[in-house]
Amino acid sequence: MNTGAAPDRIHERFTALRAEGRAGLVTFVTAGDPDFETSWNILAGLPEAGADLIEIGMPFSDPMADGPAIQASSLRALGSGQNMAKTIDLVRRFRAADATTPLLLMGYYNPIYRYGNQRFLDDAKSAGADGLIIVDLPPEEDSELCLPARDTGLHFIRLATPTTDQARLAKVLTNASGFIYYVSITGITGTRSARPGDVNERIAALRAATDLPIAVGFGIKTPQQAAAIARIADAVVVGSALVERIRQGLDDDRRPGAGLVAETLGLVKELAAGVRGARQSGAATG
Repeated sequence: MNTGAAPDRIHERFTALRAEGRAGLVTFVTAGDPDFETSWNILAGLPEAGADLIEIGMPFSDPMADGPAIQASSLRALGSGQNMAKTIDLVRRFRAADATTPLLLMGYYNPIYRYGNQRFLDDAKSAGADGLIIVDLPPEEDSELCLPARDTGLHFIRLATPTTDQARLAKVLTNASGFIYYVSITGITGTRSARPGDVNERIAALRAATDLPIAVGFGIKTPQQAAAIARIADAVVVGSALVERIRQGLDDDRRPGAGLVAETLGLVKELAAGVRGARQSGAATG
């Protein structure tokens, strides 16, 4: 994707990862969970903890593809007053402090539609977002948001799943950019663990169909699981384990405990160590 003079942070990051000979760690946190300031403190600490790319979840009251952990994180965020404007403000604050780490806004179409499509795209781009992952907009609806997003200078990351056959994959890849997000299990997030053997086979098929980097998410909870996936993918995505760690850091009144931020970032450091210590079996793409 050509964004003119604007930096293509996603491409630059995967190029750097390829030069290092390792996979990247992609972390997911829900904007405003459990409240705006705590969410900001976690977000601001992610790069130093080892996150190579960051997905910021846009809270939604009916996150149908997500399991209990991320559903609960959305409800906590909405309950604390998080909205789309505040989510974009988080992006803006992060970008003012960090010019290089790629940021993806991930979630569902409804909050974007309510905010206004082009307003959202313009605001997200000006705030410093690099791309979108919208889980409930299929390729048949590319004119709705995908193509306008790319025209605005935002990557549109597509999801492939274990049930995506070759004919469907061709459609998925048509307007995809940035990287491909491979959902390693069927079902909702955070409920089962990824099996590296199954993932390896599917990654090989994806590599035959696209030159885009491939990130693998869903079902990756521990540093050991992250390391196993890092040997075969260009990036490893961890989300449910992080938002569950945030939940565990709340006190009996559901307020953030003193150690919540440090404990969450501590888990990121452990995951990053697993990813960085893995030796890839094949060359990363970029």
